[in-house]
Amino acid sequence: MSETPYPLHTALSLAASGVPVLPLRRGKVPFGNCRTCADNACGGRPNMKAPGPCRCPGVCHAWAAATTEPAVIVSTAWAAAWRQAVCVGYHPGGAGLTVVDLDNTEAITWARTALPATRTVLTTRGEHWVYRGTMPSHNAVRPGVDIKSVMSYARWLGPGTGTMTTLPDAVRALAVKEETTPAPEGVASSVPRGAIWDRSVATGCRHTDRYVRAGLERGLALITARTDSGAGSQAFGVARFLAAQHTRCPGSCGLDAIGAQIVAAAVAVGVPEPYARRAVANGFTTGKEHAA
Repeated sequence: MSETPYPLHTALSLAASGVPVLPLRRGKVPFGNCRTCADNACGGRPNMKAPGPCRCPGVCHAWAAATTEPAVIVSTAWAAAWRQAVCVGYHPGGAGLTVVDLDNTEAITWARTALPATRTVLTTRGEHWVYRGTMPSHNAVRPGVDIKSVMSYARWLGPGTGTMTTLPDAVRALAVKEETTPAPEGVASSVPRGAIWDRSVATGCRHTDRYVRAGLERGLALITARTDSGAGSQAFGVARFLAAQHTRCPGSCGLDAIGAQIVAAAVAVGVPEPYARRAVANGFTTGKEHAA
């Protein structure tokens, strides 16, 4: 029995509003690939992480099959899937959205204190918090919390309630995975010890040395204070804030050196260096985008 009355009608309505859709079978999962596409033998669709040549008209490759084209949705190739569908899935990233999937009451309680309010959709066990904006999808970013956006699908459970808000940095920071154990006596790192910010690497910065150093020192202190957990997320926040301060500078500001110091601070309290570098890179990118 279908969980969504008339799923095909629902799909067409969503597609008309610009939301890419696909049928979901029992278990609330996508239909399997056809024989030609089995085991990705076709090379995958062009819009997948590794672009391929597949032009299969069927409902293959899960989220990558989602579409807003009515002719595809009602096509003969999709007809059998709709007859078996129990509900409608959609591609949040394709609609310019990010869904924070909160799978239990504990996750919901956490979100209400940690994330800005937005459009909320009730699920079987928890809630979907829907934000305007996209980001990479990640599972298990914390207990009971998944992020569904680019290259992912979500189950359509209705329009929800509340005003949809812009994707916040707090959600982007969740994608930065880290180890939460305190650092051992010595932390191995390839962060160059000589990468210290000074005016020689910031010839085009419009700020005074005192301004830059004060902001950096406050940021590093916030990171090193996270001795138990959260240093990776804090590094993301510091990098995002500092990058935003330099978007209007006419020349080089030495952000590479600033980034190296942020990474070193995170590594010193136990964050694996690859995670720390990714957090800083993501923070710099987000800071520049938000200040633009």
